[in-house]
Amino acid sequence: MSPRKVALLINPTSGQGKGGKHAPVAARRLRERGLEVIELTGTSAQDAQTMAQDAIASGVDALVACGGDGTVHLAVQAVAGTDTPLGIIPVGTGDDNARGLGVPLKDVQAAADVIADGNTRTVDLGHVSTADGTSRYFLGVMSAGFDSEVNERANEMTWPSGQLRYLVAIVAELRVFKALPYTMTVDNEVIKDEGMLVAVGNGVSYGGGMKVCPDASLDDGMLDATFLAKVSKFTFLRVFPSVFKGTHVNHPFVTQYRGKDFTLDGPNQIAYADGERVGPLPAHATVKPASMQVFTPVQS
Repeated sequence: MSPRKVALLINPTSGQGKGGKHAPVAARRLRERGLEVIELTGTSAQDAQTMAQDAIASGVDALVACGGDGTVHLAVQAVAGTDTPLGIIPVGTGDDNARGLGVPLKDVQAAADVIADGNTRTVDLGHVSTADGTSRYFLGVMSAGFDSEVNERANEMTWPSGQLRYLVAIVAELRVFKALPYTMTVDNEVIKDEGMLVAVGNGVSYGGGMKVCPDASLDDGMLDATFLAKVSKFTFLRVFPSVFKGTHVNHPFVTQYRGKDFTLDGPNQIAYADGERVGPLPAHATVKPASMQVFTPVQS
């Protein structure tokens, strides 16, 4: 059933300002399709989440995130466990969650039409809690290790902007990064090894199409983990491009795990989920089956 009244959650800074630029286009298209649109623009992440929660409590038919994966992550916190479906207008840098759901990228009107058409899919969510008491839902991937260190470095940089900032951070982090001792528990199995990174996926990709957990499914009631063991920096760089095809898992130093309950610990590491900082390890991640409805294109 098509929604009648939606709250449009806008991140004006997503994708170097694309969120604010494209929100009026999305709102206009939704109104053209006969929907009532309430526009929400928060001054901070907490403010935006509070506005989204208040809108859901007021009885809107859907919450629509206009931005990137960070905006989607905020919206997920508001809709998780409710009957309110999530719509996505992907105008960020990576847009991995929209990509995984088949929502049109780089076409705001087409993404708005998906919401107006009213076709929904029920999906699982991951839930992660960290050592400092932070607790979050995630739709895509939770990770720690090299990629999280790159995020930490990039967040401290003021120049350059956009994806170029992350490329610079990757180069800088490669110079100093070393494999770390990890302890990971998958359901009742304990794994101890030195590794470069660990990714626990409800979804397949992060970082703008890197298929780090290529076998993950959004509705199988499981989480998939990819563990990259200690390798030389040369090998790391040689194998890195294969993550965009998901073929990195064919290498002998990559191990995959599947389960419902994961605990991850490693020294001085920060967990990220959907590209957003969560908190320090140890982190505990579990799957929450059938926890959210999301608008997706009608399957032909």
